[in-house]
Amino acid sequence: MSQILGVKFNDYGQVYYFASGPFVVREGQHVIVKTDQGMGLGKVILIRQAPKENEDGDPEGCKAIYRLANDKDMESVEDNKQLSREAFQFCRRCIANHKLGMKLVDVEVFFDRSKMVFYFTAPGRIDFRELIKDLVREYRTRIELRQIGVRHETQMLGAIGNCGQICCCRRFMRKFVPVTIKMAKEQNLFLNPTKISGICGRLLCCLSFEQKGYEEFHHMCPRVGKKYTTAQGQLKVLRTNFFKKALTVLDEDYEERELSIDEWNEIVDKPPSEAAVADAKARRQRSPRGGRRPVAPAPADRRSGPREPSGGGQDGNDGSGSDGGRTRRPPKARTERSDRAAKPDGADQDKNKRSRRPRRRRRRPPKK
Repeated sequence: MSQILGVKFNDYGQVYYFASGPFVVREGQHVIVKTDQGMGLGKVILIRQAPKENEDGDPEGCKAIYRLANDKDMESVEDNKQLSREAFQFCRRCIANHKLGMKLVDVEVFFDRSKMVFYFTAPGRIDFRELIKDLVREYRTRIELRQIGVRHETQMLGAIGNCGQICCCRRFMRKFVPVTIKMAKEQNLFLNPTKISGICGRLLCCLSFEQKGYEEFHHMCPRVGKKYTTAQGQLKVLRTNFFKKALTVLDEDYEERELSIDEWNEIVDKPPSEAAVADAKARRQRSPRGGRRPVAPAPADRRSGPREPSGGGQDGNDGSGSDGGRTRRPPKARTERSDRAAKPDGADQDKNKRSRRPRRRRRRPPKK
């Protein structure tokens, strides 16, 4: 019976599935397979039983491996690794000579050397036509320059994350999932860029690992900031706690209490009992402020007119014509004339006459 083999071509790449065919393959062995890009050598990392088989005895949708790898194939792999290191140094020198704004990350040499792939990063588009000519002239094979992002760069090179472990993208992740700032907000994380960003400068991939659990928890919890009528009176939800599976509420006496999700489901959407109402009323009467917040005095209306003088003035004054011992001056009467000195008669007429005079043109000196 044929088996399904999970084959990996490099440490950071995806897992591709092939059928074992007539060969007996064990986990950890190297096999030769045919791909769209040519022949390739990969390592078997898992083995599964085929659920369905076609007429040839191979699993449906899977190609069979070409053969098992031998010692000569392993020597070819080591030679290709040495060639990739030399090509990396040569390409860096060519980039410096052409003064291209790109950073070379890695070089991949196919098993049969039918193609070489140069991975690089750049802030924008790069015109590398002259660079390809130099590489083709040097290695006489197909050359591909592939631009990648900062996440794939970290996956290829590997790094140590903020947690002290090897980056998830290098260790076990095969595909990148979108990570948004909304995930960090729903998980109540401190929005510090240095704390929620990885080595690549993007949001941490591990934020998406627990997102499903947080979504289920928030679906069970009531809305934060909303008031609910319960069997214990009116309660306002202040915050939630994912790890304790609890929430903090504010009761009618402005006291914070912590309730579990099960306790909340028991009291929500139920009218308050008579005992709860009487108990809350008694607590408000015993409280020094009567269970109510102090109300700030309303500001005085300035448009209502001048303040009345307070009684009991100093020096025996009764306050009828003074304000704290000071006499108030009567307001000045407004006059139609302004404070400026009046202009003599005929001044405006003289000004209009002067404005109607034509201006004299300055004569330019004759040109010599």
